[in-house]
Amino acid sequence: MPFDLSLSFIGPIFLLIGAGAAFASPGRRPGNVPRLAELAALGALALAVVGVVQALAFGNAETSVLGLHASPVSLTLGLLVAFIGWVVMRYSRTYLDGEANEGAFHGLMLATLAAVLVFVQAANIWLMMLATIAVGLCLRRLLLFYPDRPEAGRAATKFALAWHGGDAALLLAAVVLSARFQTGDLTELASRATEDGLGGTGSVGVALILLAAVLKTAAFPLHGWLTEVMEAPTPVSALLHAGIINSGGVLLIGAAALVQLSPAAMAALVMIGGLTALFGAAVMLTQSAVKTSLAWSTVSQMGFLLLQCGLGLWALALLHIVAHSLYKAHAFLSSGGAVAAVSSIRRPGPVAVPSLGAVLKSFGLALLLYGAIATAFTLLVGPKSAQALALGAILIFGVAYLVAQGLADLAPAALTKRTALASLAAAIGYFTFQAVAEAIWGPGLPPAPVPGALEWALIVLTVLSFGLVAFAQALFPLWSHHPATAGLRVHLANGLYLNALLDRWIGGFRSAKSS
Repeated sequence: MPFDLSLSFIGPIFLLIGAGAAFASPGRRPGNVPRLAELAALGALALAVVGVVQALAFGNAETSVLGLHASPVSLTLGLLVAFIGWVVMRYSRTYLDGEANEGAFHGLMLATLAAVLVFVQAANIWLMMLATIAVGLCLRRLLLFYPDRPEAGRAATKFALAWHGGDAALLLAAVVLSARFQTGDLTELASRATEDGLGGTGSVGVALILLAAVLKTAAFPLHGWLTEVMEAPTPVSALLHAGIINSGGVLLIGAAALVQLSPAAMAALVMIGGLTALFGAAVMLTQSAVKTSLAWSTVSQMGFLLLQCGLGLWALALLHIVAHSLYKAHAFLSSGGAVAAVSSIRRPGPVAVPSLGAVLKSFGLALLLYGAIATAFTLLVGPKSAQALALGAILIFGVAYLVAQGLADLAPAALTKRTALASLAAAIGYFTFQAVAEAIWGPGLPPAPVPGALEWALIVLTVLSFGLVAFAQALFPLWSHHPATAGLRVHLANGLYLNALLDRWIGGFRSAKSS
């Protein structure tokens, strides 16, 4: 039997049927609606699993129907979205029990999931645009689930500005690219652009795709809405990581072969992504609220995702989406339990503070370890691109921070041993996961480009920037008591006041009202 129709394409229909039933019972305690909503999400998950099995049974065959595309990339994303969606819907059954408009909440959640599933499986830029508009409309209503909260209104207004601004950019990109290459199919767009060249019009289209991706990933400086969506119910925060906040990365991966034809776009992704990653990580360290800290962590991670795309490490970017989505959705859903667990822990004793010499030694040892592991994997698997090695160096700086704690003078021997083992595991894990990602998704994605002068300059700048920040973080206990540090902490805790400027731009503290 030919592989004509992937059953994963039917998942959104299951979800929309469940959404219709939920909207029909919008009040408190709407009967069996929560259970039916979970069953609809479970049905979509089962169809996503069957879609993967279909593809494997036919030797990773690919098929397209009505603008939907079944490939290793789209099937992976569909399975990810369906799995997180089912978990969130199951969690929501008891979380909102007895709330006003509980039925409507389940309906909006299912409708959002259906739109996201269409988005991640879309092979056509026009269908992607329509799906992402639907996601934005549904999510805005979810953010206003508590319409009387002014903070929720501000978050919804900021979200609508950024998200629908991205929709407008994607619409213009679809118009420009379709007019230039006479097709909206992403594969055909890349093929014709490779043959004929982007030209001025094509370059504008790619720039618009980049703008849409940046706006949808809450990149610097329009990241404020993401840090304020905590006013929405916790399941909404978890649902964001089911292909919504990382939809910019999904868009870039879907159009990877087209985007990579523009060196300027790739360079812009590296700069914007790197800045967002560093900024979000710095602010995250100053936050005391669990969910707000997780939100800033997401800002940083989305910046890192854009950085990976800009380096042309598409398979690793997809792996990042999968790993981060699973981890962060779990983190939000378990945030309440985490607070209780931390409050029950005994007050910790003195912390081993590494000296300057220990920090320098830790960075040297981490880089030597990384070089040895990289050499071993090169001999076993094959040579790595300069971009992949640079990304590994950035990740190993975090390992160096751990090693510094183990090398501190007051550190017990057990801590030193554990940090050494963690460093070894991290270096091996990076190259192992990279090899697995390339084997699964690499054949359907373009390889990283050979870096030219501009690319080399950006790679060096990026590695040095992340290295300096990691070095300063490792030395933080030595200079944290300086008077200037207290002021810096206050400024960082407020996100350098960029969010306040955005509040003023959209009209002070006026809030959006639900319609």
